[in-house]
Amino acid sequence: MTTTPTLPTSDLTVLSLPMRDPRVRPLLDELAVEYETRYGNLFGTGGAAEELNRYPAEEFEAPHGALIIIQENGESVAGGAFRRYDQHTAELKRIWTHSAHRRRGLARLVLTELENEARRRGYRKLYLTTGPRQPEAKNLYLATGYKALFDLAADPEDIKHLAFSKDLAVQS
Repeated sequence: MTTTPTLPTSDLTVLSLPMRDPRVRPLLDELAVEYETRYGNLFGTGGAAEELNRYPAEEFEAPHGALIIIQENGESVAGGAFRRYDQHTAELKRIWTHSAHRRRGLARLVLTELENEARRRGYRKLYLTTGPRQPEAKNLYLATGYKALFDLAADPEDIKHLAFSKDLAVQS
């Protein structure tokens, strides 16, 4: 059984922000570096920039989307977003934890916050994809109840986009 470290929640603040807010910039900057480092040209030249600019910022705003940042002592340390995928499904995007703050359970906190917000917005299901060179993301999604929509025994490099889904149970 894997245990998640206890987070000092008194030092953490969850913020719902628009994409243009400067507190979101660390998420986008480090994601670009991460994508370029891990993937290079696997998805074509300029793949990281293309992926980060694929969707208009408005898609991550209410009423159909959301973007959250977790701050610790005023520093953005983790975050993520969702956008409308279809009438009943939100698509998670940009799940991120700052490299200096990994292995503390922050990504799980981001997922929980996004799941709760999607549920409040009336979504019944979540969908996401991650890349083949992010085994820690794949493991996180499997450990938090997401269903792999691909053959787990297949070579992730052959699949390229590892898709997952999760039904959102109604909480009372």
